[in-house]
Amino acid sequence: MKVVIPGGSGHLGGILARSFEREGHQVVLVGRRSWDGLPAELAGADVVINLAGRSVNCRYNARNRREIMDSRVDSTRAIGEAIARSVWPPRIWLQMSTATIYAHRFDAPNDENGIIGGDPWRFSVEVAQAWERAVDEAETPLTRKVKLRSAIVMSPEAGGAFDMLLRLVRRGLGGSAGDGRQYVSWIHYRDFVRSIQWIIDREALSGAINIAAPDPLPNAEFMTALRAAWGIRFGLPAPRWLLEAGAFALRTETELVLKSRRVIPGVLLESGFTFEHPTWPEAARDLCTRWRAIRRELDAERREHDRPKLSRLPGRHSDRDHLGRTHAASERPNLSR
Repeated sequence: MKVVIPGGSGHLGGILARSFEREGHQVVLVGRRSWDGLPAELAGADVVINLAGRSVNCRYNARNRREIMDSRVDSTRAIGEAIARSVWPPRIWLQMSTATIYAHRFDAPNDENGIIGGDPWRFSVEVAQAWERAVDEAETPLTRKVKLRSAIVMSPEAGGAFDMLLRLVRRGLGGSAGDGRQYVSWIHYRDFVRSIQWIIDREALSGAINIAAPDPLPNAEFMTALRAAWGIRFGLPAPRWLLEAGAFALRTETELVLKSRRVIPGVLLESGFTFEHPTWPEAARDLCTRWRAIRRELDAERREHDRPKLSRLPGRHSDRDHLGRTHAASERPNLSR
């Protein structure tokens, strides 16, 4: 199977690419600089997964708003046009969308028939709607289209959302954000990959599909479970005024942590999909275990890389006998600190 992933150079693209490659599939990552070659890359493709779009982790000034909107809508239209012109179009087009399209609410969860928009953060909802509208307007009669309304994908790899949240916990700052009532929707990265494969394999699935675990929970409970998984009881809470100040200093928006995203995967569950990690406390424990394993491996690689350098430092040379055995092992530096 040939899988083409526009915008696949980021965090999610890497997770998907490695998974497909392990299964023996051909993966083609398409970046912005090779956008003109998209029609050629689509030739013979079975699956297209579009992840392209400027990061929303920024201040929503006029320039950034324009780039966020245009990067999503323009790339989606370009893919639709390339598929429409293809002699052998892909059988499925998976288009990234976002669970942020749903209303900020506390009373009930949103499945695929949930309330769209209607909250203080109108810009993000408008972007999501324009994004999905570009998919719907594309004329691709031979290609099944799926809009992936994804929650936050939790992965132990550096640079992801989980890595950032765990950094707060490890520094004693992992308390509730604001009043802690806002719901957090999430999905374990393994279930994210499995859900993508599940959708590809089932011809009956199309349209908007929520990619989220069935256990969204309030921010305060979410962070409590993460601290417990790491083994820390206390986390300093962040009141709203502090979040506003921090967001301004870090050039980002408080919406990313204050909007209540209470989303459930109605279509996935109805189609028979089962989650490996359906609840957050268990998923958080698994992710913490994987995070530690990755860091141990990286530390071991760093020690191995630094060893030749250390052997050349003054005072670090050890006497060796004719068999090459080291007599001064006790003088070696402790590199595990």
